[in-house]
Amino acid sequence: MYEPRTITDRFFLFIKGLCMGAANKVPGVSGGIVAFVAGFYEEFIYSLQKINLKAFKLLLGGRFRSFYRYVNGSFLSLIIFGMLVSYFSVSKLLDYFLETKELFVWATFFGMIIGSIYFISKDFEHWNRTTVTAGIIGLMVGISISFLSPATENDNLLFIFLCGIISVSGMTLPGLSGSFILILLGNYVLLLVDSVNALYDTIAEIIRGDFSFINEEERLDTLLILAVFTAGSATGLVSLSHLLGYVLKHYKNVTTAVIIGFITGSLGVVWPWKRTIIQTAADGSVVYDTNGDPIILNYERYLPDTSLGETWWALLFIIFGILILLGLDWYGKNRKDNA
Repeated sequence: MYEPRTITDRFFLFIKGLCMGAANKVPGVSGGIVAFVAGFYEEFIYSLQKINLKAFKLLLGGRFRSFYRYVNGSFLSLIIFGMLVSYFSVSKLLDYFLETKELFVWATFFGMIIGSIYFISKDFEHWNRTTVTAGIIGLMVGISISFLSPATENDNLLFIFLCGIISVSGMTLPGLSGSFILILLGNYVLLLVDSVNALYDTIAEIIRGDFSFINEEERLDTLLILAVFTAGSATGLVSLSHLLGYVLKHYKNVTTAVIIGFITGSLGVVWPWKRTIIQTAADGSVVYDTNGDPIILNYERYLPDTSLGETWWALLFIIFGILILLGLDWYGKNRKDNA
């Protein structure tokens, strides 16, 4: 059992949930890394594993207080609430910065990934033939995924449910970005931008007393998609936590080596200097999907031009991203020493 938390502890748990939600929203960044660095990863996985048959028996039996204590509800509720708030707030903010300062945003994320590699590998002292092989496999998979072409958008509800299960991997497995997987599946914009924004707008309208959205078929369809995606995410979160708990218990060193290799290989995902390749027709016109968005074929990566001022600003943002992770590392050590 975990010690009772003070009001300050609860506040910082909420902030950690905000950070985790923000990381999960960003392609190439893993919320699991935030949990790992901030020092609550093991408690997070342990608490999710408590959502099992016994927990459901307590819930169905009306023993709500026992259920809340059994699943470490005081911890999970604050983390999950922080992530939900983050999804609604970061969605709007991220859209704005990606449109106006895209290079600097990706530079910051690139630096954060470099910092994550340092954090996870600095204390890993179990390199041998097996773990080196596992690391190389992770590296190759990460590089391969970085250069895959995104699929086209698919709003089939069964596929949306599967997207929810897959995308939540970034919360439980450090280094695997669920949002980038959604890009490869073709549904990142639909599920983490359009759907979240639709819910945000709907809540804002309800608060103002405006219920006109009930007559908007497109809005209702988008909200249904978000509901199915959320159900898939909840299913994946619980099932993956049990699988991950088993893997970490029996193959911890091999798993860590794979994660280190995978994160390193996936740096290409967030390489700041890239151009978006849009599909065009024979006459040179842009081809759009069913939602009116240009179809992305892939990304063309290139080396930065050092004669441009924005290149040096981007390098500073990379350093800033690294410092964010180093700061989290310092915070985790300081908290442990003062515990």
